[in-house]
Amino acid sequence: MKQSRICIFGEVLFDHFPDGKRVLGGAPFNVAWHLQAFGLAPRFISRVGADAEGESVLAAMRDWGMDTQAVQIDSQRPTGRVSVQIVDDEPAYDIVSDCAYDAIELQPGQVPAGAFIYHGTLAIRSPVSRQTLESLVRDTDPAVVFLDVNLRPPWWDCDGVMQVMNASDWVKLNGDELALLGAEQSGDLLAEYNLAGLIVTMGAEGARAWTADGEHYLVRPGAAVRLVDTVGAGDAFTAVTILGIISGWPMSVTLERAQIFASQIVGRRGATVHDRGFYAPLLETWGLPPATNG
Repeated sequence: MKQSRICIFGEVLFDHFPDGKRVLGGAPFNVAWHLQAFGLAPRFISRVGADAEGESVLAAMRDWGMDTQAVQIDSQRPTGRVSVQIVDDEPAYDIVSDCAYDAIELQPGQVPAGAFIYHGTLAIRSPVSRQTLESLVRDTDPAVVFLDVNLRPPWWDCDGVMQVMNASDWVKLNGDELALLGAEQSGDLLAEYNLAGLIVTMGAEGARAWTADGEHYLVRPGAAVRLVDTVGAGDAFTAVTILGIISGWPMSVTLERAQIFASQIVGRRGATVHDRGFYAPLLETWGLPPATNG
């Protein structure tokens, strides 16, 4: 496809753990982070609090060379936060409500005409951010709208997800989310919502994709995947999928490369990597120019 400005809309937050550790993340932020490393310079549209964590977000973005102009500052609400507790040796997550990213406002020039818009489903749990996204999609005539479904109870409802799916060209979700949405066949979603493509990730089983031209693709991880931390694997997969769509790669190549990158991410702790050397071999292998910090 013709090169489009990539605009990533949604949450940025910190996961707070019982031992006091905090980890910067949020699916849209993770995707934007990887796309920056791959040289696509996305515009990240979000909102942070006028607090120390908000400044930490902006500082991390600047250090990584990311565009911070579309990150709004909220004087009333705090930067996004997830409180993580360990219950019966399993993590439990409290996604704190009424955070800054719940109030992303519509501002002039946020999204240029013909942009590639990515968004998830968590940030549109609130009316303000949902209305902003709807206006951006309706008024800017985007080239592509990519929906990354992230169903986080209690912050979703089936009707709301189906509504944003109606306005999407590409949809990515995992097998559990497909079942939660009541879809018996993946191809049914493709036809019902007139999608260009539908991607279903299946964890250790790999991923499948269906496209509007009737093609079906399957990719599986290699046998020697080192597993350290699965957090962020889906976001890594999404980032390379977007890279492939923008770059015009065949879908089979796109899925294979997305799976390779996701498999590398699960071999590290955390959803993002702060070492550009980690990305360099992929950039070289895929024929992409080295990314810079500016």
